[in-house]
Amino acid sequence: MIPNSNFYFFSAKVSQFALLPQGRVEAVDRVMNMVKQMDDEGFGNCTNTGACEVECSKGISLDNISRMNREYLKASI
Repeated sequence: MIPNSNFYFFSAKVSQFALLPQGRVEAVDRVMNMVKQMDDEGFGNCTNTGACEVECSKGISLDNISRMNREYLKASI
């Protein structure tokens, strides 16, 4: 696995839940808790080079990282 694969996985989960209408109530707490957990476990941040998308065996798009960043920004305000 590439170094930032855990960050990539978390972003995919946040993105998946953000797209579910029934998950909106918990969206703020979810993204804040998931980002805190990533930080607590020492996962690296995205390098924005696109290597993770190229090497991902599941075909996860970099769009998930953008969505997670948007969700995190909205939750932080």
